[in-house]
Amino acid sequence: MIITFNGLQTFKIQFGDKIIAVNPASKKSVNSKQSARFGADVALVSLAHPDFNGFENNTKNGKEPFVIEGPGEYEVGGITVIGFNSPAQYDGRGFNTIYTMRLEQMNLCFLGALNDINLSSDIFEKIDGVDILFVPIAGGNVLDPAEAYKLSIKLEAKLVIPCHYTSVKDACVSEFLKESGEDKLTPIEKCTIKKRDLEGKNGEVKILSPLK
Repeated sequence: MIITFNGLQTFKIQFGDKIIAVNPASKKSVNSKQSARFGADVALVSLAHPDFNGFENNTKNGKEPFVIEGPGEYEVGGITVIGFNSPAQYDGRGFNTIYTMRLEQMNLCFLGALNDINLSSDIFEKIDGVDILFVPIAGGNVLDPAEAYKLSIKLEAKLVIPCHYTSVKDACVSEFLKESGEDKLTPIEKCTIKKRDLEGKNGEVKILSPLK
C-alpha cells in the first residue's frame, strides 16, 4: 500500500491497480493550496464542504470513482468501507462521517472533521483495532494537536498519520510532534507499508509532506 498526501485531508491510497481518494479538496476550497487531480476507483467524503468533497477531481485516466458520502456499510470491488456519523462544527456543518476501511489485512480509520474526542462508546467499539489512523490536528474546526494525540493513544493505533495542514511548517505539525515525543521526526513524501511492517508498532507517527 502506498499513501500520499495533498494537504488538508486529501489522501491518495494505492494498492495494486486500485486507487482510493480520501476527502479530496475541491477547486472551491479556500483552505487548500491546490486541488489534487488523480483518477480513483473510490472516493470517501467525510463532510459536505469544499475542503472535503472535490471528488470531481478524481475522474481521470479512465477512472470514475464510486463516491461514498455518509454513514453506512459499503462493498465496492472487494473494498469494505463503514461510515459512522459523528457531530462536527466545521464552517456551519454539523455532521461528520468517520470511515473505517480494511485493505491488505490492515484496518484504516479516517476521522474526517472530528472536533471532539468524546466519542460514544458504540463508535469506539466499532472502530476498535486500528492499524493506521488518519487524525486531524489543526485545531479550531477540528481536533487540536493535544486532543489528536490523546485520541490516537486511546484508539491504540499502531501507526498515526496526522492531517489537516497544508505545510509541514504549520505550527500544528510541530505541536503534534512535541505531544508525541517525536520532535526530530523527518517528514516523508509517501508512506509505503505492508501488514508485516506494523508488527510490534504502538502509536508510531509518520508526517507526510503535501505533494505539490
